[in-house]
Amino acid sequence: MSARSEILGRIRSALSDVPTDEPADQDIPRTYRRTSGLDHEGVLELFVETVADYRATVHRVEPAGRAEAIAEILAKRALRRIAVPADLPTDWLPDGIGRVIDTGTLTSADLDAVDGALTTAAVGIANTGTLILDASAGQGRRLLSLVPDYHLCVIPAERIVGSVPEAVQRLDPTRPITLISGPSATSDIELNRVEGVHGPRTLDVLVVG
Repeated sequence: MSARSEILGRIRSALSDVPTDEPADQDIPRTYRRTSGLDHEGVLELFVETVADYRATVHRVEPAGRAEAIAEILAKRALRRIAVPADLPTDWLPDGIGRVIDTGTLTSADLDAVDGALTTAAVGIANTGTLILDASAGQGRRLLSLVPDYHLCVIPAERIVGSVPEAVQRLDPTRPITLISGPSATSDIELNRVEGVHGPRTLDVLVVG
C-alpha cells in the first residue's frame, strides 16, 4: 500500500459516520498514534540523541540541580547578560548574570545586544529532536528565542513526548507556535552551511527530571 492510499484510507475511516449534509456537526475521534516500544526513559534517551544530531548540546539534570546546571552551562560559555521572559522563575539565573527582562518592550536591537536568551518550552518531540515554544509561561515572545545568538532552553522531562501527533495533542492551536530543531542553519546553492541566519547560532537544551 502506498503512503497516499494509507492516508486517504484513514480519512475515509474518520469520516465514515459523518452525514453528508451536516459534516460540521459531527465529532471526529482523534486517536493520535503513540511511539511504540518505548517507555518514557526510552523516549528521553531518543530525544537526547536526536537533539544532539542537530548540533545542539543536551544536558540532563534532576530538578534539585537545575539552577546549578544553568549556572555551569552559562559560565562555560562565558555569558554575562541573558534575556528572559518576565515570568521566568527568579531563582533560575545565578548571581552575577545580568537579567534582561522582556516585558514585551525589548526591540530586536535590544535582544541582539545581549549574550543570549533563557526560556523553557511547551513540548519536546523525541522522534524529530524538536522543541516547541508557544509563548506560554516561561517562554516569552517568539522574538526572544530567535534574535539572540545563543539560546538555553530548559524543558521538564514530562513535557517530552515520542512523536509529532502526541505533541500536537498537547498544544493549544490558538497560540503562536515556534518549532526549534537545533541551532539555526541554512545552506546556499553550493551547499555551504551557514549558521545563525534566522535564529540562534548556538543551542543548549537542559532536560530536567
